[in-house]
Amino acid sequence: MTGQMTGMKLRLATLLTALVSAAVLGAALLSQFVGGLQPCVLCLYQRWPYVATIALGLAGFSLAKRHPGAARIMLALAGLVFLVGAGIAGFHVGVEQGWWQGTSGCGAPTGGAMTLEQLRAQVLAAPVVRCDEVPWSLFGISMAGYNFLVSLALAGAALWAAARRTQDGDEA
Repeated sequence: MTGQMTGMKLRLATLLTALVSAAVLGAALLSQFVGGLQPCVLCLYQRWPYVATIALGLAGFSLAKRHPGAARIMLALAGLVFLVGAGIAGFHVGVEQGWWQGTSGCGAPTGGAMTLEQLRAQVLAAPVVRCDEVPWSLFGISMAGYNFLVSLALAGAALWAAARRTQDGDEA
């Protein structure tokens, strides 16, 4: 039926939210641990929305059969979290392009150095991963740029699915 969503489609939408989020997060982890691309602090921040949307998708999946309205709320929240992720990724793209400056953690070591000697040892031991350098790109688009596009697409899909009604007329 056009414009309506069955309970099965709602369960599928919530499960897909979790699975696609896990796939994107897995790709980021593979690029780090297999591909050797060390993340900067903004790269790490971009991962947290996917952790949240995995949890929201799984919660929505478990609620979809008995509480479709609650499942749609989970989808809507996931859509909003994807928009936050797009914002973080967009900010990172701006840092890469030199449109604005990154956070204080971009390229600077963080941690519990209490003395100048401890700070010196920490700086020498830690690889500096700058937020304004692009370690990998495809067709001129960095990983942050692709994350921006993917996050926007996922936000649109989740919000669209959350807005659809089930066949029994239940609304979020």
